[in-house]
Amino acid sequence: MTSTTSPDLRSFIPVALESHFPIQNLPFGVFRPRAGGEAHIGVAIGEFVLDLAVLERRGLLVAAVGEERIFDRGSLNAFMALKREAWRQTRERISFLLRDDQPILRDDSALRQEALVPQSEVELLLPVEIGDYTDFYSSKEHATNVGTMFRGPENALPANWLYLPIAYHGRASSVVVSGTDLVRPRGQTKADTAAAPSFGPSKAVDFELEMGYFIGSGNPLGEPITVERAAEHVFGMVLVNDWSARDIQKWEYVPLGPFLAKNFGTSISPWVVPLDALEPFRVAGPEQEPPALDYLKSPGNPSFDIQLEVHLQSPAIPQPQKICASNYRHLYWNLAQQVAHHTVNGCNLRTGDLLASGTISGPTADSRGSLLEITWGGKQPLELTGGEIRRFLADGDRVTMTAWCQGAGYRVGFGEVTGRLLPALAEKQETRFHG
Repeated sequence: MTSTTSPDLRSFIPVALESHFPIQNLPFGVFRPRAGGEAHIGVAIGEFVLDLAVLERRGLLVAAVGEERIFDRGSLNAFMALKREAWRQTRERISFLLRDDQPILRDDSALRQEALVPQSEVELLLPVEIGDYTDFYSSKEHATNVGTMFRGPENALPANWLYLPIAYHGRASSVVVSGTDLVRPRGQTKADTAAAPSFGPSKAVDFELEMGYFIGSGNPLGEPITVERAAEHVFGMVLVNDWSARDIQKWEYVPLGPFLAKNFGTSISPWVVPLDALEPFRVAGPEQEPPALDYLKSPGNPSFDIQLEVHLQSPAIPQPQKICASNYRHLYWNLAQQVAHHTVNGCNLRTGDLLASGTISGPTADSRGSLLEITWGGKQPLELTGGEIRRFLADGDRVTMTAWCQGAGYRVGFGEVTGRLLPALAEKQETRFHG
């Protein structure tokens, strides 16, 4: 455990016990004052954002070589490209400045006024300029549930599933920050009894509970990243809701996988939690049988004990209702294995690439990470507070996901990712917007 994650650390800024953002966390993000102004890079501490651009201008924080400013920007990409040692040194310096026994920031009221901004007074932006997006399919429980529904329990897992982390390439342009509403997608669907497909709004929009990893420093084309070196290339993690249109997906996914069913929107949380903040919460993860091939062998504690929740709120109920509680530790194929497999053929990952874990379901009915599983394809409807029934998402529904690691008297959390499903566009609206 490094000094920045010690449970004995305290900040001079008051932080509630259940806050996701104690001094042991210090996640990075991009914000802009609601009153107007330029976007800067900051870290979350309690209910505040620490403006790193202010500290950089004062000479209190130096991340880059020379005079280049890294934090006076609208994305984390330049900082992420500096590699792990720079990330670690910067995190250590920020932690030092926020400690309750250090006067530099604590006792300078003018500096505090400039550098510490209430989170309620800022707009949190997409933290990274995302180049490429890859979505994995790495939860054995999720894959088994889906496979059982569609192919029966005897053929639930594809023949290759236990040998490699399955994935597909997604669409980076439609990755949006938490709080962005999404329009119900339209596309082709085909009923089992129909002779031909029809076109219209999806009737089976779903959420997928996932975690995402941002690549910091990439690898040259032709040079794989090994399991042992994977953590050196991952800047940090975020929450991911990979929205899905199950009826569109069912018709289109053979033979090349999902397309329109997924690319209409993927939501991520705004705060990127560094891997160093998660080190105290490493766990072994599931036993892999048959044993992984040599290039995927991942001994020790390659996973993390991250508690995950999904809440659903319809327009008719006043408070969100928890409908899922899972844990990242259930994921069969871990982060390092996913990175290693992604690059083993020589594929080059680049700064800002996003890799998502795939839906994270657990072994119990209340830990299923999608409505497809919770309602078993719509055959076992979910009853909401007040008696509403859901097989899939209805217009106006808001999905909110949250995640945290529980320490001794503190939490290292990811905040939340939230989004609302809006009605599909009518033909006349489409003409007005794009005619």
